[in-house]
Amino acid sequence: MVFHLSRRALVAFGAGLGIVMSAPAAASPGNPSDTLVFAHRGASALRPEETLAAYEKAIADGADFIEPDLVPTKDGVLVARHESNIAETTNVADHPEFAARRSVKVVDGVRQEGWFTEDFTLAELKTLRAKERLGALRPESMSHDGQFEIATLGEIVALAERSRTTKGKPVGLIPEIKRSTYFAGLGFDMEAKLIAAIKASAYLRSAPLIVQSFEIAGLKRLHRELAGMANVALMQLIQSPDVPQPADVVKARGKLTFEDMLSPKGLAEIATYAQWVGVPLRQVITLDAEERVGPRTAVLADGHRAGLKVAVFTFRPENKFMPANFRYGEPGARYPQGMLSDVTKFLIAGIDGLFADDPGVARQAVDGPQ
Repeated sequence: MVFHLSRRALVAFGAGLGIVMSAPAAASPGNPSDTLVFAHRGASALRPEETLAAYEKAIADGADFIEPDLVPTKDGVLVARHESNIAETTNVADHPEFAARRSVKVVDGVRQEGWFTEDFTLAELKTLRAKERLGALRPESMSHDGQFEIATLGEIVALAERSRTTKGKPVGLIPEIKRSTYFAGLGFDMEAKLIAAIKASAYLRSAPLIVQSFEIAGLKRLHRELAGMANVALMQLIQSPDVPQPADVVKARGKLTFEDMLSPKGLAEIATYAQWVGVPLRQVITLDAEERVGPRTAVLADGHRAGLKVAVFTFRPENKFMPANFRYGEPGARYPQGMLSDVTKFLIAGIDGLFADDPGVARQAVDGPQ
């Protein structure tokens, strides 16, 4: 049986995990048991990211939505990769027939060297196999290296359509359109491709669908062109402070920064074209100089006040990625209890959604003690 916790019960649960409570958010958050679990690149802590196996595992472990990051192939097919450079996440380097495809590119101002999906047809990409990005840090996932193909958006939609969440509901999709400005410069209209995919799919026209982007112009276009589709919502993503501006703003030589977008005025502007804002964890609950949990910022309350739902990213089950006071064991060790504590802190704060590499742990936190 699943216990749906009240906020008071969740506070008590958090206290049992050694979490120090802060004052309630100024805005009125929802019930913690309604918080949506977004499987970040699938169950990417346990299977090579963005593969059908990662998404299958995520659904089985309790994700409400699965997240494919979308990049194009040379022949214009949308496939799931976190970036178009596949050097770290496939065995392309082991394919001598593709050695000459290795290249250096500048992607949104950053020099990258490797192999890029836009230089391969879908048929060529299907000869490759996925591997774990973080290697030995994730031994269970690494044990599946070489087993799974690169997945297309169509294959992921088909998986979702034939599945149900552990709550018995349709599996939601939360695709991220990657680097629209960069790909537009190569002749790929990413928004048009996704719009066409949505309109061509009965499932995408009816199932829960949230489209994300770090860029603004593309989301505004989707807001216009998908108007009237009740199942579709949009999420404006906010970059970490080391990336000051959205790529489309940089291209237009604008002055708007991600920091501006998190101000009350900026959040109100986001609410004119999106229903969600997605924010890095530590821009909602900070860390102090010793990497311990610090105070809450105003972002969550300000987002709710603007009428937005607020999601945070990304929870990971290894000590390396957690606040110091939630770690146990070696720096690279997997410690799900620490992630459970970290997630619970944010549930108490009143988030509406969360991205997790291990959606099973996130599901446990949201549902509470069994």
